[in-house]
Amino acid sequence: MKTNIYVVYGGKSVEHDASLLSALSVINSLDKDKYNVYPVYITRSGVWCELGRLKSNKKNIEQLQASSSATVTDSVGEFIFKNFNKNEKSIVFPVLHGTNGEDGTIQGLFEILNVPYVGNGVLASAVGIDKVMMKDIFSLGNIPQAKYTSIRVHNWKADEEQAYRQIEASVGYPCFIKPAKLGSSVGINRCENREQLKEAIKEAFLYDIKIIVEEELIGREMQIAVIGNDYPKASVVGEYIQERQFMDYAAKYVDGKLVPVIPAKISEETSEAMREVAIETFKLTNCCGLVRVDYFVTDENKFYVNEVNTLPGFTAYSMFPALWEKTDGTTYSELIEKLIELGFCMHKQKNSILNMRWEK
Repeated sequence: MKTNIYVVYGGKSVEHDASLLSALSVINSLDKDKYNVYPVYITRSGVWCELGRLKSNKKNIEQLQASSSATVTDSVGEFIFKNFNKNEKSIVFPVLHGTNGEDGTIQGLFEILNVPYVGNGVLASAVGIDKVMMKDIFSLGNIPQAKYTSIRVHNWKADEEQAYRQIEASVGYPCFIKPAKLGSSVGINRCENREQLKEAIKEAFLYDIKIIVEEELIGREMQIAVIGNDYPKASVVGEYIQERQFMDYAAKYVDGKLVPVIPAKISEETSEAMREVAIETFKLTNCCGLVRVDYFVTDENKFYVNEVNTLPGFTAYSMFPALWEKTDGTTYSELIEKLIELGFCMHKQKNSILNMRWEK
């Protein structure tokens, strides 16, 4: 019997378009002889649309969006119960970047309904999307990172001058202003003075009620991909050669000008140390399935963890699948299959604990 894969994508997040690109790659890579693939598109207004089982191997972006043939789902719960029953092997593959997809909310829904799903759970997703909480946890685990501080919108509105002084005293210039709960480099700006700081804070607060301010670290941006559940493994280190000062949304998803270098040109000693920290970070943030750990590496071979991404991109320009292909030859399709298997394993593990509890 084929496994049913429900690929959920789109959503109300500002990263809606990035989700479409990732979902397109995932859906087109799944072996239709092995899996029944069901695209489930969430519109920008939050409406769930079932597109039916795919009968052809290749789709494009337009075909993965709501059309006249799509079935609008009135109730998410009804959709889950209709498509997931004990007689079929089914799993959800959420390819939702940002708000309501990568932040633990949809993972909580799947947990409540006891549905198997690919990727990180509620806690890791919530921590991974909130850069302030993430860095606070890094501090507890002595993970090397840049100096940072955070500001909430009500404090900023109450006393802007105090907020600016706090940032200048604790972090200084140059610094980066970021919304606390957003990915794909949306709403991020670099500041060299107070005037730029004021404008950057205004923009960041368009996306979140809490922002993070980080010191600028001069170094190369590198990444490590980690997969696994109880026994995670880290890929080789990779980096992008880029024209921009930092990798903004356009650089990641539009321009196509990022050139991956895998493995990165660093010493073996530094590489091994970074891989160890990547696994430590994976465990510290309670991850399962997959995570991408992003670093800054200085010319003196000092490295700092910038952030973890609990649902890294799976587009043609994405580093995560490329890292595993260079690490052990895992192809894109094989990587997707591994993640599906890890999702089933984690669901089984959680249910076995519940069953033991009831047996007592």
